[in-house]
Amino acid sequence: MAYVTREHLDRLLERALLADDHSSLARQLDDLAHDYSEGDVSRASILVLAAEEWRAAGQPARAMDCFQRALEDGGEASIDPRAGIADTLFELERPDEAREIIEALRAEPAIQPATAHNIAETLVAYGDLRGGLEWATQAVLSCDKDDPEHVALLRTRYRIRVDLGLPEDDLDALVS
Repeated sequence: MAYVTREHLDRLLERALLADDHSSLARQLDDLAHDYSEGDVSRASILVLAAEEWRAAGQPARAMDCFQRALEDGGEASIDPRAGIADTLFELERPDEAREIIEALRAEPAIQPATAHNIAETLVAYGDLRGGLEWATQAVLSCDKDDPEHVALLRTRYRIRVDLGLPEDDLDALVS
């Protein structure tokens, strides 16, 4: 069983970035999650990272498995694994299922800003600019201004509004 520290995870990520080998990193993260006992980073967080790497490696089915395992684990992660599942479902050309998950997330009282940002980007990537704008706007309005995600959300929202040809509004003026 492995005790996972943030430093250990950072070293793995750094080596993989230098090698530009998503499959290898995904495998290593998947193995690390399998052997996980405890640590500074949750198993769910490791599984979300593994899923993202599987997607980058062109293996959405393996990504889906990791996102599902992260969801079942229930630990804290950078994004709600359901957002990753929805994104992967779009990639697998299963948009109706993806939208069902997104609507289920919308019904929840408090969504992490990073999760809302992920959903906004997913919707934009699959052609739903209005839906992406709605998610980005709601996330900006509910996000603490000191949260690092706030500026990223403002920029995403601004970019979507530009793509839609909308005039600048008060929130757009906050983008620096």
